[in-house]
Amino acid sequence: MDLVAKYQGVVGRVFRNENSGSSEDSYVERLLDRISNGVLAEDRRAAMLELQSVVSESRAGQMAFGAMGFPVILSVLKEERDDFEMVRGALETLVGALSPIGHAKGPANEVQPTLMNSDLLSREVDNISLLLSLLSEEDFYVRYYTLQLLTALLTNSPQRLQEAILSIPRGITRLMDMLMDREVIRNEALLLLSYLTREAEEIQKIVVFEGAFEKIFSIIKEEGGSEGGVVVQDCLELLNNLLRNSASNQVLLRETMGFDQLFSVLKLRGTTYKFTQEKTINLLSVLETINLLIIGGPETDPGRDSNKLTNKTVLVQKKVLDHLFMLGVESQWAPVPVRCAALHCIGDLIANHPKNLEELASKRLGEEPDLEPALNSVLRILLRTSSKQEFMAADYLFKNFCQQNPDGQTMLASTLILQPQSMIHAPVEEDVNMSFGSMLLHGLTTGENEVDVETCSRAASVLSHVIKGNNQCKEKVLQIELEAPTPILGRAEPLLHRMVKYLALASSMKSKDGKSSTSENVFVQPIILKLLIIWLSDCPNVVQCFLDSRPHLTYLLELVSNPTTIVCVRGLAAVLLGECVIYNKSNASGRDAYSIVDAISQKVGLTSYFLKFEEMQKSSLFTSAKPFFPRKSLTRSSAASMAEIGDGANESSDQKNEHPMLASVFDSPFVYFLKRLEADIREKMVEAYSSPKSQVTVVPAELEQRSGENDVDYIKRLKTFVEKQCHEIQDLLSRNATLAEDLARTGGNNSSSLERKVSGGSDRVQLETLRRDLQEASQRIETLKADKAKAELEASTYKNLAGKTESDLKSLSDAYNSLEQANFRLEKEVDALKSGDIEALKEEAREEALKESEAELSDLLVCLGQEQSKVEKLSTRLRELGEDVDTLLEGIGDDAGADDADEDEED
Repeated sequence: MDLVAKYQGVVGRVFRNENSGSSEDSYVERLLDRISNGVLAEDRRAAMLELQSVVSESRAGQMAFGAMGFPVILSVLKEERDDFEMVRGALETLVGALSPIGHAKGPANEVQPTLMNSDLLSREVDNISLLLSLLSEEDFYVRYYTLQLLTALLTNSPQRLQEAILSIPRGITRLMDMLMDREVIRNEALLLLSYLTREAEEIQKIVVFEGAFEKIFSIIKEEGGSEGGVVVQDCLELLNNLLRNSASNQVLLRETMGFDQLFSVLKLRGTTYKFTQEKTINLLSVLETINLLIIGGPETDPGRDSNKLTNKTVLVQKKVLDHLFMLGVESQWAPVPVRCAALHCIGDLIANHPKNLEELASKRLGEEPDLEPALNSVLRILLRTSSKQEFMAADYLFKNFCQQNPDGQTMLASTLILQPQSMIHAPVEEDVNMSFGSMLLHGLTTGENEVDVETCSRAASVLSHVIKGNNQCKEKVLQIELEAPTPILGRAEPLLHRMVKYLALASSMKSKDGKSSTSENVFVQPIILKLLIIWLSDCPNVVQCFLDSRPHLTYLLELVSNPTTIVCVRGLAAVLLGECVIYNKSNASGRDAYSIVDAISQKVGLTSYFLKFEEMQKSSLFTSAKPFFPRKSLTRSSAASMAEIGDGANESSDQKNEHPMLASVFDSPFVYFLKRLEADIREKMVEAYSSPKSQVTVVPAELEQRSGENDVDYIKRLKTFVEKQCHEIQDLLSRNATLAEDLARTGGNNSSSLERKVSGGSDRVQLETLRRDLQEASQRIETLKADKAKAELEASTYKNLAGKTESDLKSLSDAYNSLEQANFRLEKEVDALKSGDIEALKEEAREEALKESEAELSDLLVCLGQEQSKVEKLSTRLRELGEDVDTLLEGIGDDAGADDADEDEED
């Protein structure tokens, strides 16, 4: 009765309200009464069946059951274990009470009976222990419904159930034993364990300790590997849960079972062109497993990097590349999601791993004698595929191959050989016999229509990886020249100029309906601009080649100021213009850094120019930049949608309507590179603006009259010199006035009102003077503030030092007072000793001396007695021998006295 009162007290406040159906309450109450107090077994079983029906079909029934039913049902499970029918009915009733009713939707703020029932059942650890004990029952349905009930509990109250199972001895072991049970029960246990191990690290360790890896691969093999159904998917999800955030579990799998059984799931069997949805999901799941092994564990794990390196090495040694290339490249029937995931795994395997990079560089695909380098096959897919996602995955592979791999970059750049004129305009399908570089150039130089421009942009992305951070490769590509000589340059057209041509062509493309196609190919211009930015970076020769064609600078200035282009295009164009300044080593008129800055100031305006940087940095592409090709964990709920992935499916919600390929352009390394470039560009702009033209020099000799020069000629020469200086000064004043105007537009309300008063060149110069004075005053104020802060700091230091000194003096004073008190006390003790009873001390000394004398006298008397006894014994013995003792003793005393007298005389 106490248990009943407890449950009714807890849930009565929640469930018993005016919205509860009184009829349902009374009906459920009657059924519970029949179950608990009934006499006939059949009647009790019938009542259990009716209760089960009410709870599974009615929310009001679930609420009424939560208010009063748990004690009765739990009593059945505890006390009637031998009655399997009653136990089954009780378990089914509990499953119904914890399962939501989909068609019955109430108000949003209404209490959910299934959640409350789950909370009530999982609140007591004894209830979970009771359920786990039922797993050892012989009845099949008892075990089956118990697993279903635990799964429902885990869905509604995961944290509490995990804690309860961990606190119960052998709780996980009982669940693991169910994996060896009959197929239906095994599948339920597998599903339960996959839910249970998603976030619980302790449970993951125990499950692995109980032999989870062996059992998982045994079930996968029994179900047919990747050809299996949802059971294989559940096995792989459980495997991924165990490996995701645990480097130790990865090490255990690698060192005990190895990765061979994992590869057997990747291996295509039977008809390779038949990919059902279940097979696609299973392949995606096992590819995610490989990706988890490549990651190596959580970032906080100190052994993550070592484990990551070892996993990569072992995976490639075990020929995982063969399986991945089969799925990602060679199997033309594989679904796009599988091909993308396989290419992504290859990219991760080779990233920052020299041996794996060498393995990929030497990899050949196909059959003898038609073997082809693997990189050529991937490049062909990149250029031909109609899937944006597949292009991004292939591009990710090339990015990782070229990253921190100058030898690989040089190897790829060495194959950049232009094909004969007859092959330049050949269809892309005829690139089978081309080298990697020739195929790449073929893709770069066919951009005469919209489709070809997109192909060109894809090839440009690969070329940007090949030359990134490698000046030798940049110079190599710079020497590539195309087609016949052009009249403007008087020589063949450089590849760099062709890229700028396609950049301009992309902005003018129209779709079939006559509208701009930028919404479809919005990524084309950013990719080409990214190539140009990487190419010009820290390479003056490329900058010089870029500026050799005057229209290039004009087009860039128009692109930066064009309001119809997207923000990122204007920003990237501004960065490219900035590179023409900071990496410009030319002294030629019109092409030097000073001329570029002047052109920007006149055509765009410095304020507007730098505003392009700010607009780009505030865009969602820039602020949400992430590592390239992010992946999400694959679960049973997301598997079906993942298997049907289309273009744009990987687009994150925070990027709104941005094209997914734009996100691949603005990955985090490139965003960091742009931020660093912007700082350099701003600094160089200010330096160029504040320095005079290179040809303006003051020659002191011109101020002196030359020998033999008459006064008239000297005056004329000085006049010419002064006029030249005046023109130069006027030019500098004009430049500074323009700069002042640009600064005034963004200088706040005061600056704006002041600018409105500026009407002429002299006023502008005066404004600049005022600004300079204001700046100097501000600098002086800052200096005074710094001096004040320094003085305050020193004052604070001295104040602290004075406080410390005062504290030390106080401590010394206290110590001195303590010593004075101790000295006074000791002096009093000495005086007391001096004025004490000396006679008593003397008497005590005499008594001590007397006691010592008596003790010595006593010892002497004892010795004399012993000597007297010896003399008597000797005398008796001498008499026995006939000697006259008295005669012998005569004179002994006298001799002794005489001897003493002689000694006295000698003394």
